[in-house]
Amino acid sequence: MSDQSGGHVTVYVGTYTDDRTEGLHILKLDTSSGELEAVSKVPDVHNPFFLAADAAARFLYAACAVDEFDGRPGGCIKSFSIDPESGGLTLVDEQHAGGDLPCYLSVDRTGRCLLSGNYGSGSVSTLPIDEEGRIEPVVQVVRHEGSSVDSGRQEAPHVHSIVLSPDHRFAFSADLGIDKVMSYVLDASSATIEPTGQGFVSTRAGAGPRHISFHPDGSRAYVINELDSTIAVFDYEAETGSLSERQTLSALPGDYDGENFCADIRVHPSGRFLYGSNRGHDSIAIISIDGESGELTPLSHEPSRGAWPWNLEFDPAGEFLLAANQRGNLVSCFRIDPDTGALEPAGSPVEVPGAVCVVIPSPTVS
Repeated sequence: MSDQSGGHVTVYVGTYTDDRTEGLHILKLDTSSGELEAVSKVPDVHNPFFLAADAAARFLYAACAVDEFDGRPGGCIKSFSIDPESGGLTLVDEQHAGGDLPCYLSVDRTGRCLLSGNYGSGSVSTLPIDEEGRIEPVVQVVRHEGSSVDSGRQEAPHVHSIVLSPDHRFAFSADLGIDKVMSYVLDASSATIEPTGQGFVSTRAGAGPRHISFHPDGSRAYVINELDSTIAVFDYEAETGSLSERQTLSALPGDYDGENFCADIRVHPSGRFLYGSNRGHDSIAIISIDGESGELTPLSHEPSRGAWPWNLEFDPAGEFLLAANQRGNLVSCFRIDPDTGALEPAGSPVEVPGAVCVVIPSPTVS
């Protein structure tokens, strides 16, 4: 939530914390200086791997990577109401995620349908939400099938994201384990999905697709691949929900030959720049987007100010970029140059043990 009069926005940070139950942190971002301040922790939230808010910024949902919930194996999803003044959270409900190791959530724009990508079980589950933010039991579980060339990481399906198209008619799931982006038609009213006519697109063998970000004009989708540290550009057909690959490039500098696993990808609201996180190189790749073709040109790499950067987030005005550094146990902030896309360190990083996901809810105007 934002407090424009005070020049602050509320930031929520999810963590991957095996030995701590206060895994959900609340920060404040000063939208003038980029300074971050720790505010509080939410009790009894274990391993909130990923966070998502509804379009009205009334509720926050947390995918918790626990071994079992309600006597059944698998993770859980918690919903919280957001205090519009303070940004504080109040637990509303919790529900079984419908799969193992839930690692990504998306909420449709009506706020009535929640989709969970479950890494461990290689599945996507759908859950209805009522007007008060209560999560109803899982309606549908779609399990992916197959494997790919990396026997250590791709022995089975591993869903790493479930992302909605700009018009929320379709849902796309990047599956690291089978080197595919699966595509579905979404019926938010019934909280169900079914395959599109295309069904899926394949990435390069061993790429390990992880996260997806759409261009603001809705004509292209960008996929970051964890295992081979590349970014793929896809033309997107909004009528049918189909994808066709246009370009693939490295997310790393040409002279880097160390270990790296890409994590998150975000297109700036201006549509001119793209940012991707590199775990190992410990950097944020800064890439320009051609206004006509949507093709990418690498610009530079900015150190993430910590170790093992996972997810990224823009402030509502698109002036700052935040990065969750898991092994650095901190969240860092950068000011974005609107002309060049360059990142300049802003404020002081805030300590957050095991930080992996950072979210700033902001009401959207439809």
